[in-house]
Amino acid sequence: MAVAVRPGQKLTVDEVCDELQIARSTFYDWRQKGRGPRCIRLPNGSLRIRRSDFENWLMDCEDAS
Repeated sequence: MAVAVRPGQKLTVDEVCDELQIARSTFYDWRQKGRGPRCIRLPNGSLRIRRSDFENWLMDCEDAS
């Protein structure tokens, strides 16, 4: 399914996990180890990931493999 990408789009942790087909615990483990995509912490404590940061992180993962 194609997803429309808006400039400056921010993803939730659940959206990132769904796209990668990983558990939330895996995302938070990667984040704790400094291996996950860059995140923005909102004033309410929730996290968002810029689509551009996520895409760049994925490309870096491809280069590393």
